Parts: sequence; C-alpha cells; structure tokens
Amino acid sequence: MRLVDDRLRAAGGAAGEGLVVGTLPEVFALPRTLRHFAATGEGLPPDGAVEVDAPDAALRAALTAARSGAWEPAAELMAQTRTARDWDRRGQYSTALAELALHHTGWLAEWRQDRPGDPDLALVAAELEIGRAWEIRTAARARHVSREQFQAFHGVLRDSEPILRTAADTNPGDPVPWRILIAHAMGLGAPRAVFDDYLTRGREADPHHVGLHARAVQYLAKKWYGSHAEMFEFAESAAVAAPEGSPLRGLPLHAVTEYALEHEAGIGQGPVAWSRIEGLVEAGLELSAAYEPGDRRAAGFRNHLALALIRSGREADALEVFRLIGTDARTFPWAYLGDPREIFLLMRRGVRVHVARRTPYFGGSVPAPAVAGPSDGAAPADAATAPVAMAVALAGAPLPDVREAVLITGTTVRLAPAPGGGTFVEIAPSADPPGRRTGMRGTLLGEDGLPRLAGTFSRGEEWPVLVAVKEGADYTLHLYRDGRLVAAHAWWADLAEMPTQQEAVDRATALAAAYGMTDHRPLTAVLRGTGDPRQHLDEAFTALGLPSLPAGFGHRTEPLSELPGAQLVERRSFFRAIKESLSAHSDGASGGELPPLS
Repeated sequence: MRLVDDRLRAAGGAAGEGLVVGTLPEVFALPRTLRHFAATGEGLPPDGAVEVDAPDAALRAALTAARSGAWEPAAELMAQTRTARDWDRRGQYSTALAELALHHTGWLAEWRQDRPGDPDLALVAAELEIGRAWEIRTAARARHVSREQFQAFHGVLRDSEPILRTAADTNPGDPVPWRILIAHAMGLGAPRAVFDDYLTRGREADPHHVGLHARAVQYLAKKWYGSHAEMFEFAESAAVAAPEGSPLRGLPLHAVTEYALEHEAGIGQGPVAWSRIEGLVEAGLELSAAYEPGDRRAAGFRNHLALALIRSGREADALEVFRLIGTDARTFPWAYLGDPREIFLLMRRGVRVHVARRTPYFGGSVPAPAVAGPSDGAAPADAATAPVAMAVALAGAPLPDVREAVLITGTTVRLAPAPGGGTFVEIAPSADPPGRRTGMRGTLLGEDGLPRLAGTFSRGEEWPVLVAVKEGADYTLHLYRDGRLVAAHAWWADLAEMPTQQEAVDRATALAAAYGMTDHRPLTAVLRGTGDPRQHLDEAFTALGLPSLPAGFGHRTEPLSELPGAQLVERRSFFRAIKESLSAHSDGASGGELPPLS
C-alpha cells in the first residue's frame, strides 16, 4: 500500500500549502488541479462542520447537564440503553461519559454517592479507569513511553480490576464490560486464556457487538498479541456470521487498517495477498451502499473504508465515501496518524487534489456525488447542519501595513482601524461583482474563510493576527503569526466540550506571549468558561489588552461596514495584486503615499 506521507504531502497542497511543483508531470497536473478542485467539494460539508465522535442529541444533552453538575440525565440515558439492550449506543455513551469524567468528576461523585449500586454507574466507572490509565501511558509508541509511565500505567490497571469486575457482575447480559476488560488485558499483557475468556463471555452476551469485536481485532493485531493471519481470520469470520447489513460486516476494514500500519511500503509489500485486501475493500463498498448518507451506524466502518481506499490509490472512490461520512469523523483510524480531526480533514483535502489533477483539463469533469442525500430528502438523524460562519480578525499592525499585506490574497476584504492601534479585517463578498470566477483562488487559498486568509497575509510579518469566528452558536479563536497557526480555542454553546486545565493553560500561554503578557492566569480562567460564548470571547480580548470586537459581530455579516474609517481592498487578479504590492512597497520606501485601493 502507499505511504501515508505521500497522502499527507498531497493533502497539504490542496490549500496552497504544498503546491510547489518540481517535476514535469506535476507542472502539467497543476492547471487541472486549479480548474477542478472546487468541484470536488460538491457534497462535502465544510471543514468547520466536521466533528470527531459527535454525540447524538440525547448524549449531548446528558453531557451538557453533567458539565453543569447534574448527573441524573446521564443516569437516565444509560438506564434506557440497558433496558432496550441497545449495546452499541450503550458502549458509545459510557465511553463519552467516562471521557468527560476524566477531568470533570464532581457529577460522577454525586452519582456514586446517591446510587452506589447503580449498574450503569459501574459501567461508566469501569470505562473511567481505563481512560485514567491510558492518559498516563499516552497513545505514543512503546519506545516513546518512559519506564515511570509504564509503571504508573500498570499500577492503575491492576488497581482497577475490582471496579471492572463489578461492572461485569452488575450488568449480566451486557457485552460492554467485556470489551472494557479486553482493553484491560491488552494493557497488562494478560495471558491469552484471559482474552479468550473475556471474548467468549462478551459474545455470549451479544454475538454481534461491534465494539467488542473491534477491540478484539486490536488485541489480535501483530503489534499486540496476535498475528496478521489470525487477525484477518477472526475479522472475516465474525463478519460472515453477522446478520445481513449489520455494521459488524465492516469489521475486516478494521483489520485492513491495523495491517496497513505495519506495511506502508507499497501495494503487495506485506505477507497478506493484495487480492485479499482488495476483496475486503470491495465488500466494504458494497456494505456502505446499503446505508444512507450520514448514517451514524455506518460511520465507524466508513472511516476505515476511506483510509483503505486512499492507501489503495482509489481516490475517486474515497471521495465518494467521504461524502457519505459527511460530518461524522471518528477517532479511529485517524488517531493512528495524528490528531483525528486534523488528519481526517487533511486526507479528505488530499483526495480532492488527486481527483482534480487526474481529471482532464478539457472535456473532463469531476463526478457528481453518487447519492445526493437520504432518499426521503430529509437530513439524516442527528446530522450536523452546516451553519453560516461569521469572522473578524484583529491584525496587530496599522491599517496601511495590513492593507499592503492583504493585497497578495486577491480577495475583497474590508479594513477598519481598531481603537488603540491595530486593524480589524473581514472578508467582504458583498462588494464583489457577480459572476467572478472563484475556482483558482479557492484552490490556492483554501475554503476555511478568514482563518485561512489570515495564515496567508500574515506570512512574513512580525505582527500577530487573532481571528474570531462564529459558527452556529459556537465561537472560536485562531492566532496566526508568520503564516502559522499558533493557538486555537473554542467555546461551545451547549457546554458539551471544555478544555482541561492543562489545555487551557497551554493555549492561554501561547496567546499571552503573542501580546507580551506574562501572566496567563486571567485568560486561562476565561478559556475554561462555561457561560455565554460571546461574552467569553469579549473577556478574552480584554484579558489580552485588545480592543473590543465590533458590536455587530456575531449578529450580522460584515460588521465592519459601519465602522468609522472602514475601507475596501477590492478583489483583483493575483498578478495585479503582486504588481500593486510591489508598487506600494516601492512607494513606501521612497516616502510616497500608498495608492488608493477602493
């Protein structure tokens, strides 16, 4: 199979970060990429709408309540899954609740105090112990984990065994505790007989539980305690035994991922015949076709399928699978390659580049999505609706300097002087004449709006650019310096997500350093706020000693249009932008005034 690095390099090129051409074939491919890249985005949600392991509406409400200290909604939700014997949801919910409890334990302690024998509490507590252990060990390769980390990791696992056993004893007929116990056996390197017993007990509870079998595939991988042959045989036999259309039929794709991680040298360079891998991928495509676009049950194996297609050099098929996945990225397989969301988006962008550059310049077109949406025309359950994003940036430089810098972007932007220095920036599409061609510029600058633009016009400059974005009810901050994203932070309206103390400290430290502040503590407190996101955004600007954002930000588009001194930098061709930028620099060097821009 193909090297991951090749895909990552290609992905970076999708937004102008890696479009450096060095060979003759690449030179001929570039015009095709520029012409067709925008069309490859049809049917794909914007980057900002993608969420990893997105909770459904019921779980999101329970997480929000737990964050606020109320454990009852979580207890009720878990009880419903037990009564309905909905083991897949039960496993997903217990994992998410345990992840929340890693850093926010008050609600779980109250649950334990009020209902000490609750079987649902026992399951979440068992998940929490595994999470605590892995937080100590980290997901790094063993060679990068210190001896002290391993000792603490094993110590937590050994101490947690009674808690895990309690979860199994108080949840008879539930396969989820046995999935957790297999993770426990993996961490401690327990004898094979222990794994076999756990797997047998879990299959007795539910012979087709996806979570149990996916964890078993990991155990049987060569890098853990099995072999390639045993892993594939197990995954294929479990898939064949599963009911028609069951998500468990996608289990062999998990095995393909595990195998590919050990053999990245190229197609057929491992001990498993390529024809076998190819057959499993084809079976995965057939299984995927049986599910509607955006179906949450299919998201697990579809994410593995997308990676398998990329590694097989089938980018056009991978693009269609990304369309079917929609916003529902999953931790695995992408966590094996880095930050799951970042890798998901990077791979998706890379697929688009490959499809675009293989489409003939004349007479060729990018295939439209095979399926436009659910058959009834409605959005799939719990699917995220992409909200309209609003964004304003504060550049730490006078308006003339910023005006010169944004020329090279070739985008219509509006600038306004900020009180006390600096310049507000926003994209001003309403000022563009209708019918302008956007494909090439969108390819070179990317489709992430003002944050991506800030990365472009800050390149080579010493001053920071802080971008505030509202998407739906959520607000985010992005700090760019010299074209590089230095820090990012989000406030979520439903409180379902909040950074840990250390994450908040790291982000606050990076933001404070950019503005010459030594005490990050006031900003750290703001970043962990769980109230009104818009208010916290204002508090962050205040904590950094920055002017307040325009009053209209978050309520209407292009809020800079009514500020005193606002002016447009009109969209122009890249060649004209370069010429004007050079001319402006020359005039500025000789003491002359900059030419008018609007």
